[in-house]
Amino acid sequence: MSATRDQLLRAAADFLGRRPNATQDEIAAAVGVSRATLHRHFAGRSALMEALERLAIAELRQVLESVRLDQGSASDALRRLVEACEPVSPYLALLYSQSQEVDIDTTIEIWDEIDTAITDLFLRGQRTGEFRPELTAAWLTEAFYSLVGGTVWAIRAGRVGSRDFGRLITDLLLNGVSTT
Repeated sequence: MSATRDQLLRAAADFLGRRPNATQDEIAAAVGVSRATLHRHFAGRSALMEALERLAIAELRQVLESVRLDQGSASDALRRLVEACEPVSPYLALLYSQSQEVDIDTTIEIWDEIDTAITDLFLRGQRTGEFRPELTAAWLTEAFYSLVGGTVWAIRAGRVGSRDFGRLITDLLLNGVSTT
C-alpha cells in the first residue's frame, strides 16, 4: 500500500468511525479528495470496508505480537491486550458496527488467527482459575470486541473520558458489574 493510499484509508477510517453510514461522496469530501480519487483507490464502499478490515487485522496482529499473551498471568495479559488495543479500537468499533454488510464466512476466516489468540487467552485464564469457567471463551472474545467498540463510542459521545479506556474494559471483564 502506498503512503498516499494508506493515509487515505486511515483518514476514511477515522471519518467512518464518527459517521459509519456516510456515503462515498461524504467520505471523499471528509478526507479531502474527489470521489473519483477515492474510487480509484477503493472501487466502492465494500472495497473500502475490505481494505479497512485488512488494516484492522494487520494492526491487531502487531498488537498480539507486542503484548505477549502467553506471559504472566492471564489477567495481566488481558490488561496488556486492552491497553494495546486502544489505538486500533476505532477500527474495531467501525467493523463491529458494519458487520451486517460483510460476508460472515469470509470474515470468520480472516479473523480466525486473532480470535484464536484471544480465545486461547480466555481459556488459559479459565484453566488457571482466574476467569469464570461457565462463560465460554468464544463468548468472552466477542464480549471483548463489543466492550472495545462500545468504549470507543462512549468516548466519542463524551460519556466517558479517553483516559479511562483500559480501566473500564478490564474492570468490567475481570470484575463484572456486581459489588459482591
